[in-house]
Amino acid sequence: MTTAAARPVRTVPMIVPGRPSAVPSQFRRRLAPEVYTVAEVADLLGLALGGAYELVRDGTVPARKLGGRWVIPKKRFHAWLDGEDQGDEPDAVSATRDRGQSGGRR
Repeated sequence: MTTAAARPVRTVPMIVPGRPSAVPSQFRRRLAPEVYTVAEVADLLGLALGGAYELVRDGTVPARKLGGRWVIPKKRFHAWLDGEDQGDEPDAVSATRDRGQSGGRR
């Protein structure tokens, strides 16, 4: 009985979000997303995830739904946060405060 020589296993580096060392340097810039997730926006604003989803759904935070996923364009988010987005949308702080006083969803 002869045994076949074992073929070398080819490994592919795993890309883990938040670990830039896993991505070769020539690809890092191209892979940087131009959008935030709702979880990232919640973290940036210091909100619970459910509160961030509520602000996204009601239009307070500028967002788009792509398929079944909400994405928040970074440039529009920062413009909104800096007060440059002067639409009819209320700011997040007053919108959250108003919901609490008017007996909104709990």
